[in-house]
Amino acid sequence: MGKYSSHLRPLSYSIPQHSQTPRCFSTTNTSEAPTAFTALCSKGRLKEAFEAFRSHIWSDPPLFFPLLLKSCIQTQSLSLTQQLHSLILTSGCSADKSVTNHLLNAYAKIGELRIAVKLFDVMPRRNIMSCNILIGGFVQNGDLESARKVFDEMPERNVATWNVMVMGLTQFEFNEEGLSLFSRMRGLGFTPDGFTLGSVFRGCAGLKDLNSGRKVHGYVVKSGLELNSVVGNSLAHMYMKSGSLGEGEKVIEAMPITSVVAYNTLIAGRAQNRFSEGALDQYNKMKTAGFRPDKITFVSVISSCSELATLGQGQQIHAEAVKTGYSRVASVISSLVSMYSRCGCLDDSVNAFSESEEADVVVWSSMIAAYGFHGKGKEAIELFNRMDQEGLEANDVTFLSLLYACSHCGFKDKGIEIFDMMVEKHKLEPRLEHYTCVVDLLGRSGCLEEAESFLRTMTVKADTIIWKTLLSACKIHKNADMAKRMAEEVLRLDPHDSASYVLLSNTQASAKRWKDVSEVRKAMRDRKVKKEPGISWFEVKNQVHQFCMGDESHPQLMEVDSYLKELSWEMKLRGYVPDTFSVLHDMDAEEKENNLAHHSEKLAIAFALMNTPEGFPIRVMKNLRVCGDCHVAIKHISEIKNRVIVVRDASRFHHFKNGKCSCGDYW
Repeated sequence: MGKYSSHLRPLSYSIPQHSQTPRCFSTTNTSEAPTAFTALCSKGRLKEAFEAFRSHIWSDPPLFFPLLLKSCIQTQSLSLTQQLHSLILTSGCSADKSVTNHLLNAYAKIGELRIAVKLFDVMPRRNIMSCNILIGGFVQNGDLESARKVFDEMPERNVATWNVMVMGLTQFEFNEEGLSLFSRMRGLGFTPDGFTLGSVFRGCAGLKDLNSGRKVHGYVVKSGLELNSVVGNSLAHMYMKSGSLGEGEKVIEAMPITSVVAYNTLIAGRAQNRFSEGALDQYNKMKTAGFRPDKITFVSVISSCSELATLGQGQQIHAEAVKTGYSRVASVISSLVSMYSRCGCLDDSVNAFSESEEADVVVWSSMIAAYGFHGKGKEAIELFNRMDQEGLEANDVTFLSLLYACSHCGFKDKGIEIFDMMVEKHKLEPRLEHYTCVVDLLGRSGCLEEAESFLRTMTVKADTIIWKTLLSACKIHKNADMAKRMAEEVLRLDPHDSASYVLLSNTQASAKRWKDVSEVRKAMRDRKVKKEPGISWFEVKNQVHQFCMGDESHPQLMEVDSYLKELSWEMKLRGYVPDTFSVLHDMDAEEKENNLAHHSEKLAIAFALMNTPEGFPIRVMKNLRVCGDCHVAIKHISEIKNRVIVVRDASRFHHFKNGKCSCGDYW
């Protein structure tokens, strides 16, 4: 045991004078002492507890030392743990398995695994609990390899052993291994409990494996554990994460007790399945039922506001997070940064980021993404440099945000440099999303051949999105031949991808290849592929107004149409010429202009101009990319009406002011 002397600091406690080497045995003590002692320890008042109950501690160390060690975990105090360690050694209590296991647990929970391993190696009487504690410590620190080594070397195990290993694997998304270990556990005759099943459902959720999840659900029903809160919420989460929202909601509804966790599961499930309005409705029901939202609640509902781009509701929920104290939590701050960004309020994103006291890599990455989303590539790179200077290690999400920012600002060389830095310096394996950003970066910059070569030689399998990204670049640079090759690749993977038909048709139309355009349109008809309609919406007085070309349901549509005609006339006087090349060629010129004039974003902007005071910024959201004609038209409108107009499309934000757009030529 002398090998521990290097880890011990001078003791502030001394062994009682009347007992140089107290024996480790239990004697009768007053019934009030343990309760009072526990109360002091639970408040972190260890020194006071030690001095007040000194004689009781030495009379029954196996009862009192564990209480002191638990308090060390609560306060995360390494120095006090080391001092107690010294007392345990000198008192002879290290032979007691319970005391030594609590000491081992304290070191593991505080994160001092090096000391915990040394203690474990010299423990005279190790048991299953000792091994479970060490495995848990390794899992807590993300060292699954060491955890598995201890697990594999154990001569015998209990349910808790299997639980901590299955939990560790699923927690770090080694889901297939976790489910395999669960099967092995059952095969060896161990009976899973609620904690096992909770981890297993987490693994099924990670894999989105409904089939395996339903099989385990059947076992749960047979075992009578379906109403267990941990199992029920994990089961519901599995169904919702796997895309079966209805089955998940039925599980929650069948549970006898409603809790904050149950509401959070429902809210998160709806948010993940893009039922954002339903998530907000559930949030209101939760508050009405008297439950207090926590940080998990706020992350989900703020994300729902991001999806809907409902700024008013987002601001209200932000205020509620401030009142409850959760606005300072890193995960909530990250959600707020994203929400304000996606609602077009970049300055509010900056404010939320600036007010964070302990921003982690997720918060920094969210702010970098916000700058990129708004075409502020220079600011995104500067923020990354600040992050690096502060010693925060960038992750794959950080680099994805940076690459996105570079691609939308035309920073080709800087983008390639960042990609190389991610791989070579930070040793991060690029995901398909990173490759897609590089293809977009090269494609937007006009390096179409280089982009295609990069795409065809990358180490991961291409999906429709990356082929479509290059197809979109072909449209921008009017490369009809390459567009045809890219479209073939997309349609080979997804023959019903409407966007690819439209992009190819528009590219061929720009090149005046009308025969090719007709063939594309015929293929769409034959395969019954319909173009996704463009939808734009605008929020005023907490009410969302939606516009779609051909939809005549809006009560002010006639007034909007009349206003838009006047606006179009004024735009033409200032040099606006409708870009009719991408419109279907079998229309006459007047029909083409009328088609362009009624694009959903133009209708939404006209409505906004009619229903807001002069000088009021306009923020419009759209489900598809803004077309070239609308981009030019909105520049003119911003100058004519002296308005800041912010448009969020499927790719990014466009800030229009004084006849210019912040995205320049990289829209």
